[in-house]
Amino acid sequence: MKTYLGIELGSTRIKAALMDENFQPVSAGACTWASSYENGVWTYPLEQVWPGLRAALAGVEHRESIAAMGVSAMMHGYLAFDRDWKLLTPFRTWQNTITGPAAAELTERFGFNIPQRWSIAHLYQAVLNGEAHVPHIAHITTLAGYVHYRLTGVNAVGVGEASGMFPIDSGRLDYDGAMLAAFDDLVADRKLPWKLADLLPQVLAAGERAGCLTEEGAALLGGLPAPGTPLAPPEGDAGTGMTATNAVAPRTGNVSAGTSIFSMVVLEHPLKEVHEEIDLVTTPAGRPVAMVHCNNCTNDTNAWGAVLREAAQLFGADPSPGELYTKLYEKSLEGDADCGGVTVCNYLAGEGVTHMDAGRPLVARYPDSRFTLANFFRAQLYATLSTLRIGMDILAGEGVSIDSLTGHGGLFKTRGVGQRYMAAACKVPVTCMETAGEGGPYGMALLAAYMEGRRRGETLEAYLNERVFAGVSGSTVAPDPADAAGFERYIKRYHALLEVERRAVEMLKEEAL
Repeated sequence: MKTYLGIELGSTRIKAALMDENFQPVSAGACTWASSYENGVWTYPLEQVWPGLRAALAGVEHRESIAAMGVSAMMHGYLAFDRDWKLLTPFRTWQNTITGPAAAELTERFGFNIPQRWSIAHLYQAVLNGEAHVPHIAHITTLAGYVHYRLTGVNAVGVGEASGMFPIDSGRLDYDGAMLAAFDDLVADRKLPWKLADLLPQVLAAGERAGCLTEEGAALLGGLPAPGTPLAPPEGDAGTGMTATNAVAPRTGNVSAGTSIFSMVVLEHPLKEVHEEIDLVTTPAGRPVAMVHCNNCTNDTNAWGAVLREAAQLFGADPSPGELYTKLYEKSLEGDADCGGVTVCNYLAGEGVTHMDAGRPLVARYPDSRFTLANFFRAQLYATLSTLRIGMDILAGEGVSIDSLTGHGGLFKTRGVGQRYMAAACKVPVTCMETAGEGGPYGMALLAAYMEGRRRGETLEAYLNERVFAGVSGSTVAPDPADAAGFERYIKRYHALLEVERRAVEMLKEEAL
């Protein structure tokens, strides 16, 4: 039996998923990890990567039969290394909103939106700050790119992952040459000893080979998979999400919902204007995509879940996290369509779509609101979708057509809940497949299978449509009129609550705990 391994280093879990040659999940493993906020920067220690990967792989059976594999991770961020691949400054993750001046200047210079979390924004902000490590940089990459390099010795990333580092020319499937030159001109007076193109990893499209597992790489993973196993180009969680949900063709889209939430809509035509709220990235095959990325999704919900579990423990009950969330999600369906006047802002971190550099989670209600558990938790789940909805409204204003969305990730694990609320929020049918909870690792395993088994001239779209998802059933939920009307009332309150949120960020300064 041939199997295909997908690995993903997500924001809260490191996951590994094995898929057979019929594209069915075989086994999986995971371990938890968490970012830390140190010296004003959200980061992860890189030394936690390897024990985390070994722990995740320990739950995967049949590793001796792996025909191909691939690595995925949270997109964007900043990992800067010297010529010997020594880390020059702690990893700066996508969660950070510390590159505002750089992102704004690059957006104006390029005529192309550069979000704060992109690698190029972090690099240019370090240049503007005069940070000591900048002259010593020989490589910048992402977390997926770093892990792939350590496993294979190949410094490359997939085109979708590259598009979250620097703008891509979809015609050439490479970094935009004019913008590379514009950046070098921008920093010319700094007399830096490098050109930008020399720092960035090579760009590879889906289906290309990106090296093989070395002896050293296999040892980092605990001995299996075996040395010589071919690897697909490393991709970000956005690209693997599109693949896992068969949303890589124009007019298709997907929503990945976990710690962060983002929608990916494959474009038929370019957007007419530059929007700070919309990223322009690509599919793993290089097609242009409009991305609405929101930093905050389920983290605040998880915090409330932990409090409610603690309350249950006072009475001798000790539900598992899975049991707890299933019950709470299902309970939310009993709530009012507009959450009974209860409104939540779930910002633990800053949010680019609404132009905030920090977050203060809030719960607001009127004195006569129906403050029940069902309404409170429904408001929590609505909050996970509200900032996404604001970005999707911008795309609607651009005339972007979407036939349907496919959902995957933790928000969709409880059948019929997150899917129903997403349909109401985005006003389109939402489909969830049986693999909706598998997410990124499954998508990365599919990309590895495509690399290993594609026919000559077979596109990724054709491979997924005709070989992977042909005849695959999923559940589709159309917007319920009552839910949609309730969400409209909720989002109106949410816009008003954002003004309270801005004031809270201003007045409630961070304190060391």
